[in-house]
Amino acid sequence: MTEGFQVVAYNREREKTTDISFLNKAVSEKVTQFHKSFPKYQKTPLAHLKGAARELGVQDIFVKDESYRFGLNAFKVLGGSYAIGTYIANRLGKDISELPFEVMTSDEVKKQLGELTFVTATDGNHGRGVAWTANQLGQKSVVYMPKGSAQERLENIRKENSDASITDLCYDDTVRMASKRAKEPNCVLVQDTSWDGYTDVPTWIIQGYTTMANEIYEELEQLGEQRPTHIFLQAGVGSMPASLAGFFANVYSDNQPIISVVEPNKSDCIFRTAQAQDGKLHFVTEEMDTIMAGLACGEPCPIAWDVLKDCCDYFISFPDYAAAKGMRILGNPIGQDVRIISGESGASAFGCVAEILSNPYLKKVKEQLKLDGNSRLLFISTEGDTDRKNYRSIVWDGKYESYQKQPLL
Repeated sequence: MTEGFQVVAYNREREKTTDISFLNKAVSEKVTQFHKSFPKYQKTPLAHLKGAARELGVQDIFVKDESYRFGLNAFKVLGGSYAIGTYIANRLGKDISELPFEVMTSDEVKKQLGELTFVTATDGNHGRGVAWTANQLGQKSVVYMPKGSAQERLENIRKENSDASITDLCYDDTVRMASKRAKEPNCVLVQDTSWDGYTDVPTWIIQGYTTMANEIYEELEQLGEQRPTHIFLQAGVGSMPASLAGFFANVYSDNQPIISVVEPNKSDCIFRTAQAQDGKLHFVTEEMDTIMAGLACGEPCPIAWDVLKDCCDYFISFPDYAAAKGMRILGNPIGQDVRIISGESGASAFGCVAEILSNPYLKKVKEQLKLDGNSRLLFISTEGDTDRKNYRSIVWDGKYESYQKQPLL
């Protein structure tokens, strides 16, 4: 298991092997229009943290705050809802553009579909999004959570009329449990990772996340802001970073920003896969006891990895304390910066980079990532305080304190 800050440079200039057109601007427009049809849709804020940028020695910092998404405190609903919508559209022989929320919830569509049960495994946010969507559409859901999942996250899923429970299994084995349950009649698996024979739904989920990227791109264009020089994206199985990396590689194809993927030391399956550079996926088999529960995944999504290996420049494995530092910085803004309530996974990429920029022991890492006073950084705060008890223990009580330690380079 890696310790400290570890970086793998990946040569994206070599021959590309993955078609990323399924994450282009036209696709993201269709996805965004579907999400806009939901009554609770609102574009989430893109915070411009000028104070933090000055303090950390870069030109600009932008943070997309997904704690406002559909009132669910996390971004994950974007993928689950689009996948469910596309599944229903295909089942009815229609294009999803013909099935906005108003039509999809009509008595006529419900009669054609009958009763469905959407099944998934989750650490919390993805399952809540699937359960919320099923509930909005008048359908059922079954959600399995891995051992150690927060009770608050379980209760939030149950509020969506979901049959939700915490298992005694790790995340990846919980996925296998969900897959088995979904083989029952009228059940549909909605999982954000792929394997042989299961690729359509994960692809739709990855496309669903492009609503975030599309909102960011259009807002920066409207504000007349320069494009980011660096984009940092946190990974679990890799679906979210693949979505945004693919989108921005498409829209900024003439001069792509430096894109980096960050993961906790204790669950860095994407990092290990990049580090090996042998064409194989590499798993984490040790205990994944990281504070970043949303990133505690040991097996990369093959579809996501195919995108990431062709679009990304760096893969970073980093310690838990840096994510806690990110939570505290975002929650205690500098100057006129807005406050961002960001959970352990939400603040992970920002915290990782904030530590790299401020810790003199990490100067070589900073230089390797080409970070300097002209850098314009983009982050996604993927969740708010979805586990309020733990959020307060970190932000209020100083759990996982920051420290300067000579890293293993």
